[in-house]
Amino acid sequence: SAATAAAAHGARVALLDAAPRPGGQYWRHRPADDGAAHHDWPLFQRLRTALETYRARLDHLPGHAVWHVERTADGFATHALCDGVSREVLSRTVVVATGAYDRQLPFPGWTLPGVYTAGGVQALLKGHGVVAGRRVVVAGTGPFLLPVASGMAEAGATVLGVFEAGRPTAFARHPLTTLRAAAKLGEAAHYLRTLRRHRIPYRTRTTVVRAEGTDTVTGAAVARLDDRWRIVPGTRRRLECDTVAVGYGFTPQTEIPLQLGCAMHRDADGSLTARVDTRQRSTVPGVYVAGEACGVGGAQLACAEGELAGLHAAYVTTGTRPDPRGIARLLRLRAARRGFAAALHAAYPVRPGWREWLTADTVVCRCEEVTAGAIRQAVEELGATDPRAVKLCARPGMGLCQGRVCGYATAALTAAHAGRDVTEDDLRGLASRPVAQPVPLGLLRNATVSHHDEEGA
Repeated sequence: SAATAAAAHGARVALLDAAPRPGGQYWRHRPADDGAAHHDWPLFQRLRTALETYRARLDHLPGHAVWHVERTADGFATHALCDGVSREVLSRTVVVATGAYDRQLPFPGWTLPGVYTAGGVQALLKGHGVVAGRRVVVAGTGPFLLPVASGMAEAGATVLGVFEAGRPTAFARHPLTTLRAAAKLGEAAHYLRTLRRHRIPYRTRTTVVRAEGTDTVTGAAVARLDDRWRIVPGTRRRLECDTVAVGYGFTPQTEIPLQLGCAMHRDADGSLTARVDTRQRSTVPGVYVAGEACGVGGAQLACAEGELAGLHAAYVTTGTRPDPRGIARLLRLRAARRGFAAALHAAYPVRPGWREWLTADTVVCRCEEVTAGAIRQAVEELGATDPRAVKLCARPGMGLCQGRVCGYATAALTAAHAGRDVTEDDLRGLASRPVAQPVPLGLLRNATVSHHDEEGA
């Protein structure tokens, strides 16, 4: 939405997209997809049509993974990798809309083949038509579990249950906000009808606390939880399954705002996000942020923020006059959708009791095979009091994913062992990466760079 809004108001735009097709995770699809399994598909079709409408000044660059953005004398240089070739895009402004990925909480057995993130299961299904398994358990917290389970069931999998660690009735504390989001309520009702049609149980205050198996998943232990997510004694039971899909919300991808020096803060859901004003401007002139990178709130909120960011970036680069009525409409939309996002965060918090599911040999960092016991030892015996110090002592976050998967858990465990709450600095220490995407060292040494100039990006 940012790219099309900017192009519609006269800016020359380069849209760098890591995916082969537009749509992001929410509208991830196959080439011949008719949109029947997607919500808000007409909106996506309008945005996709706009890419063609404005292609004279909007250059869509699919398959471009952005790994670094830096400031220049005239604006910014965005570095991306495409088919093994490094590409540099020069622009006067930058709109960062990097999205988010599944937040994971470790538990015994979570590294077994057959344990997926909820988003990974959905990506396989929506992007490739691949059903991750035959007998599936879906667990975690948040409304995202519903479309994952529904999609798997509609694709032919036997979904043994949706196990929600929280209690969604907390929405009752926000009646006005909830009623204003009638479309989202209708979407949830659709998924619940699908679960009922397939006779899939939906259990609250329950989750997967162990994945079982030797070479692959053969079962999952589920248990009831108390208000703090501690396991209620005597409630464990085993489900025979070959697939476990888990998700506990989302972690924003903030590498680019951090590279650029944008001010950050810890959001209501515990995530590290960029600070923005009413124009989606970050604290760095010329840098706009939209979507999950400035707060997890869903596709509709991201679209409204993207349009605002694109409009204001265009006004700056082209000198066109703002449309007060259009801006006011978008601000109202954003306020309503942020209100709903705040209600979601309040209704589906991650409680601290999950740490008690872990044993000393439970792997927290799967890249470096760092256990919960090693993290405790780094804090209590080696004197590491923050995640970066723990990283140096025990190596969590030093593997291929660079802390994307284990960063949240490492920060939470470190803070707990140090007797304090997680801070913004804790999260920043594991989220700052000078290289945002994996790049071969040989490519950096012998980089083949092509330049692409735009007024806005």
